[in-house]
Amino acid sequence: MGPRAFRWVLHVDLDQFLVAVEVLRRPELAGQPVIVGGRGDPAERAVVSTASYEARRFGVGSGMPLRLAARKVPDAIILPVDHEAYLEASGRVMEALRGLGTVVEVLGWDEAFLGCDADDPEAVARRVQEAVLAATELHCSVGIGDNKIRAKIATGFGKPSGIFRLTEQSWFEVMGERPTIDLWGVGAKVSKRLAAHGITTVTQLAAADGDVLVGEFGPRMGAWYGDLGRGHGSAVVDDTPWVARGHSRETTYQQNLTTPEQVEAALRDLVAHVHADTEAEDRPVFRMGLKVRYAPFFTQNSSKKLPAPTRSLGEMTTAVLALAAGMEPGREVRLLGVRAEMVMPDGGDPLERTPVRGRI
Repeated sequence: MGPRAFRWVLHVDLDQFLVAVEVLRRPELAGQPVIVGGRGDPAERAVVSTASYEARRFGVGSGMPLRLAARKVPDAIILPVDHEAYLEASGRVMEALRGLGTVVEVLGWDEAFLGCDADDPEAVARRVQEAVLAATELHCSVGIGDNKIRAKIATGFGKPSGIFRLTEQSWFEVMGERPTIDLWGVGAKVSKRLAAHGITTVTQLAAADGDVLVGEFGPRMGAWYGDLGRGHGSAVVDDTPWVARGHSRETTYQQNLTTPEQVEAALRDLVAHVHADTEAEDRPVFRMGLKVRYAPFFTQNSSKKLPAPTRSLGEMTTAVLALAAGMEPGREVRLLGVRAEMVMPDGGDPLERTPVRGRI
């Protein structure tokens, strides 16, 4: 169908998705503190992918080091990530949503936007929950909004397994006194920068001087954060198949890399994997990126546009090694990542034509 604006946007989010899939395979895990992350070994360097609600009560959250999560919940059941199982379950969820005859914009494994013009969107939301449960035995929460921003934020108020509506009329009543970090798209760093200007709540962000926001974040993002404080956003739902604009691989090393030779060998291996990913799509690469996380936990990112689009492993490797020449000498490395940006199938600019999932 392609992009279309709707009266209502529904945001469907699977509850504790990875854990829920594991519980279907092992019903005895129900009601237990379950953590999914890495290879399931808290002694290794890895992070939490998701945790059951029982584990979250102890302060465990996504992105937390697995070792720390295990200390917070000593009796937790820690399981390895099983990408194939989650991908299969996600496919069945999205198929069930499309079976409702509505426009479905997939955001990831466990969430999607749906377009809705019905007079009773709550009734549609209930049908969504029933369809997903019947097809997959998985529960979901549904946020209803008059745009994507409000629908996405509404879902958090509906969890677990509930429905919540958030509109222009109720925006400030629900969100006004909440901290800016509760907004979708505002993380710890941005909220700290806002706080430096005395902007700590959603109401204060909505009323903030536009010049102050532009001065802090630039003309595009400054205006975007101002709109976000007012809950403004798009109501367009687009079911056009998502086209990857790049592929990346990264590895957290169980032992820090300490020599240039170790770093080079690791980078050559990562580039080879990324090259295989891009070759599978039969598309040339026009930019290479490098991510370096030094010990104990300081991250730097850099990128380099290639002289011309290429499918050559050698040229991609040369570009990444040139970026690595700018690494800080003598510092131990705990993570390396390589990213390749590809030419879009129609030859257009991927930054202009491909949406950034998660930012509306």
